[in-house]
Amino acid sequence: MAIDPSPDAFRELMVDDEPPLDEVMACVFGVQRHEVRTYRTLLDTPGSTVEELAAELDRDRSNVNRSLSTLREKGLAKRERRLLDGGGHVYQYTATPLDEARELMHETLDQWTAAVHDRIDEFDASND
Repeated sequence: MAIDPSPDAFRELMVDDEPPLDEVMACVFGVQRHEVRTYRTLLDTPGSTVEELAAELDRDRSNVNRSLSTLREKGLAKRERRLLDGGGHVYQYTATPLDEARELMHETLDQWTAAVHDRIDEFDASND
């Protein structure tokens, strides 16, 4: 997982006295707001397929697929394969529970902070 919160997004977040969870998640994980919206929808509808999510979010299936890939990469969603009675299979997606997502945010931010501290320690007088 990339340790790369957007500096601009982080600055904006710090200006707001009470930033909403969606903005914090987008900043810490470096994801788009529509990906956070997909995550929040998955929280309410665990076991959803891409088709079901696309209908719920009113988005194209390919866009929902990309959002799900990003969420899985960030550890915010899981995919399970379910065999269909008539043959074939379908993938069902479930969001990482919110308490685990909060912990992931803490860990990601702690890793990013440590990386920034390390970079600061590398500065010397010749690196203005």
